[in-house]
Amino acid sequence: MFSRVLILSPHTDDGELGCGGTIAKLVESGKDVFYVALSTCEKSIPESFPGDILRREVREAAEILGINRENLMLFNFEVRNFPRLRQEILEALIRIRNEIKPDIVFTPSSYDTHQDHRVVMEETLRAFKGCTILGYEQPWNNITFNTTAFVPLSEKHINLKVKALLCYRSQLSRPYFNETFIRSLARTRGVQINTEYAEAFEVIRWIVKF
Repeated sequence: MFSRVLILSPHTDDGELGCGGTIAKLVESGKDVFYVALSTCEKSIPESFPGDILRREVREAAEILGINRENLMLFNFEVRNFPRLRQEILEALIRIRNEIKPDIVFTPSSYDTHQDHRVVMEETLRAFKGCTILGYEQPWNNITFNTTAFVPLSEKHINLKVKALLCYRSQLSRPYFNETFIRSLARTRGVQINTEYAEAFEVIRWIVKF
């Protein structure tokens, strides 16, 4: 049903955190997966790391998940200032839509409280009216979450997600990069659909094409 897939990541690593296992499964099944990071967060990088570290890390992570190098697109919108840059972000998303023509878009959920994530979700709705849109889960930002779609995952997919996230050496101090947490959440979602692992999504828009 979906052959061209777009992952919208407000910042480098959001896509892997929210749907890294699903990305690995989509690539494995032969789908054409595109990953767009709208900010490489230079202003929030720890002082002990070089300014371009997240650009290097996201490339390493994408390679592990199997995303073609030419399908990785990096922008430099200023972190934590997306509300001020809303129109420019919308225009970028429209250009991406016209270039990629995705069938399905993964974006932050409508329950996400981070200001940058909220802007990306809202502008995704404006830019991708003709696409199915799923919102991915990030519990540290979500007040609640509507688990209305699930992707069953294997041990292999979760291992690839963990391996990709470990590429983000500059971010490993954050508690949600903990491998135990990542596996526990995937197991929790798996229990909900009677499988070992899964990732859950909010159905923001579902378009059925016959």
